[in-house]
Amino acid sequence: LVYASSSSVYGANKKIPFSTDDQTDHPLALYGATKKANELMAHSYSHLYGLPTTGLRYFTVYGPWGRPDMAMYLFADGIMKDKPIKVYNHGKMKRDFTFIDDIVSGTQKAIEKNYLCEVFNLGNHKSENLMDMIGIIENSLGIKAEIDFQPMQPGDVPESFADIDKSTEMLGYIPTTDINEGIPRFIDWYKEYHKTH
Repeated sequence: LVYASSSSVYGANKKIPFSTDDQTDHPLALYGATKKANELMAHSYSHLYGLPTTGLRYFTVYGPWGRPDMAMYLFADGIMKDKPIKVYNHGKMKRDFTFIDDIVSGTQKAIEKNYLCEVFNLGNHKSENLMDMIGIIENSLGIKAEIDFQPMQPGDVPESFADIDKSTEMLGYIPTTDINEGIPRFIDWYKEYHKTH
């Protein structure tokens, strides 16, 4: 069993980057708590029944066919439609943006390895400024965003950053796509999907 966990399990952790050796007992949102519960149940099944389980803590996945409720899609959509985009914590946010191709590669490697009971971080091992991400979207679209700065959302964290040493060592996971390449590829897909040019 290979299942999706999330960087959200790290919750209130202060140590950066987030390591799979870190405590994950203080998720700040219900979403993170449910992912932590998945990991605990998987551990129990591995222990009781010998079922191989691998949890993958995905870090801010983006790319073609991305979820429309995720920030990158919402920002592109808002900018294209000439609507203000909501940017939380007044833009003082950092995320480990991970391109979908790297996520697929890491997931395939986890399936092939089939460990008895493990958890891995799948991130890009780079903590990027949210405003830099918005700038790349603007440049890719050729449109300036109208930004509506908002306070921090309850349950959100100011930064995510994956320590991928264990994933590299045990899975051979090495991400290859940074945001300067990945975001324009997402925008190309977005424009084609919505037939905008």
